[in-house]
Amino acid sequence: MREVSIVGLDLAKRVFQVHGTDTNGGVVFRRKLSRGQVLVFFTELPRCIVAMEACATAHHWAREIGKLGHEVRLLPPAYVKPFVKRQKNDAADAEAIVEAAIRPSMRFVVPKTEKQQACSMIFRTRDLFVRQRTQLINALRAHLAEHGVIAPQGIANLSALTEIIEDDNVGPELVVVETAQLYLEQIDVLTSRISSLEKALKSEAKQSENCARLMSMPGLGPITAMAIEAFAPTMTIFRKGRDFAAWLGLVPRQHSSGGKQVLGRTSKMGQRDIRRLLIIGAMTVIRWACRKAPSESSWLGRMLVRKPRMLVAIALANKMARSVWAMMTKNESYKDSGLAAA
Repeated sequence: MREVSIVGLDLAKRVFQVHGTDTNGGVVFRRKLSRGQVLVFFTELPRCIVAMEACATAHHWAREIGKLGHEVRLLPPAYVKPFVKRQKNDAADAEAIVEAAIRPSMRFVVPKTEKQQACSMIFRTRDLFVRQRTQLINALRAHLAEHGVIAPQGIANLSALTEIIEDDNVGPELVVVETAQLYLEQIDVLTSRISSLEKALKSEAKQSENCARLMSMPGLGPITAMAIEAFAPTMTIFRKGRDFAAWLGLVPRQHSSGGKQVLGRTSKMGQRDIRRLLIIGAMTVIRWACRKAPSESSWLGRMLVRKPRMLVAIALANKMARSVWAMMTKNESYKDSGLAAA
């Protein structure tokens, strides 16, 4: 049997497909493995490169296979898709992974640690509960509006709905009140769970030196700092701050040709959780600055005069992302020189 140079592993829940090639690209083996056979197979295999798509379970398998002495490479699925030949199946996917992994200019994903994945689970669980609470509030407002009960939007105005429901003089029918109480009880449960998860995130942020450094930047709190800690790779893999901003999807999308540069809206091709939180933080900075009437000589003041507020927030989030890269690579706290300066 020829020596294997690189193995493409197509991940699944139960049936895994492996595609092994030699140094010349010739096929050495193609076979299917059950979940229990995967680690046994790679234990018996000589040390080589193992390539996988960076999907949900890839980081776990990358850690386990890496412990066996193999070099693990995780590829973004979007970069593997162009190498799939005609029909899509497990064997074709595994072969495409190998073809993509041997490209000299290919970009790889850094495997996450168990702690990073644990923090990301807390973050995503909180995000899920927030969405569910919002759905319940919107559903409650919609049902009550059909009975003439109206209140302003937002969770801050939920107490106004509660007062109307509990008022015997102006309240709707009894069955409506009882059903609305079910909504309010479920909203209270979710609010309690969201608060406990936020406490866990803040506790983790206090124990992390990197999070403490990140929170020195205006508009960047413990939840955003923990999101960067959990979802972002090591900042040293980015050559400059713009590369990190591009990874987040905060740079204009290009459609250039013939030497003519055409820039569109933000690409949104990166990590959406960090991107969303940075934009929210940027809006907080803008609202705070507008209360003090920012100087028109500053960058922020000039942008607010000429551009819509949301566009300024995205541009400010781009600056914040670059500052995050500089702070993490230089191990320095935030210096007030980039967000609002000229």
